[in-house]
Amino acid sequence: MTKKTAFITGATSGIGQATARLFADHGIDLVITGRRQERLNAMKEELSTKVKVETLNFDVRDRAAVFAAITGLSEDWKSAINILVNNAGNAHGLASFQDADLDDFDAMIDINVKGLLYVSKAVLPFLMKNKQAHIVNIASIAGKQVYPNGNIYNASKFAVDAISQAMRIDLLNEGVKVTNIAPGLVETEFSLVRFKGNEEKANATYDGLEPLVAEDIADSIYYSISQPDHVQIADLLILPKAQASARDYKRN
Repeated sequence: MTKKTAFITGATSGIGQATARLFADHGIDLVITGRRQERLNAMKEELSTKVKVETLNFDVRDRAAVFAAITGLSEDWKSAINILVNNAGNAHGLASFQDADLDDFDAMIDINVKGLLYVSKAVLPFLMKNKQAHIVNIASIAGKQVYPNGNIYNASKFAVDAISQAMRIDLLNEGVKVTNIAPGLVETEFSLVRFKGNEEKANATYDGLEPLVAEDIADSIYYSISQPDHVQIADLLILPKAQASARDYKRN
């Protein structure tokens, strides 16, 4: 691989954090973003022994903050970035459409869809100058198959899948690859956020089966971005052995 520099959203936990660590192991310089500055600081201290690291503290839902932070990068960073990993995203609540909270709807649309769009539009000019660049969007099996009480989370991840397909077409002549990665059940902070800090409910999600872990998805992200220039991994659906669909699990 030629020298790579990656911009990773949601890098302070879960898949984003695991991806940043794996990229650093492979000598990929990093711009890591998140809402928790103390975690960004800790990640920078940890990874700066291996690669160059820049941190940006913003909420992807805040359009002005996204563009201010990204346009404020030094020209050296702007000219170096050739990978974007749109990882930031989450689920809020697990309720039927008729019982769900509108604030939860807003949070999922704002983070999973609008946040991805804001960051992509802000970073894309740097990628288009490179001609050997790559966007990786972290979607979900929930963006391919709906399940009970998934409703707006499903809708937001279906949108990520559609955006990935549209990006791939629109960027065809710009030399920018686009990969959509759709994980199944992954044990991260995801369920804790979905159940609003209820650890008992969050842990029950993984009872009786072995889920994926963040490092599994980081491996697939690295696999996608490390292919020869003529190879584009368009779409990956990744499930634990104990999962067959968005609704079907084998629990012990």
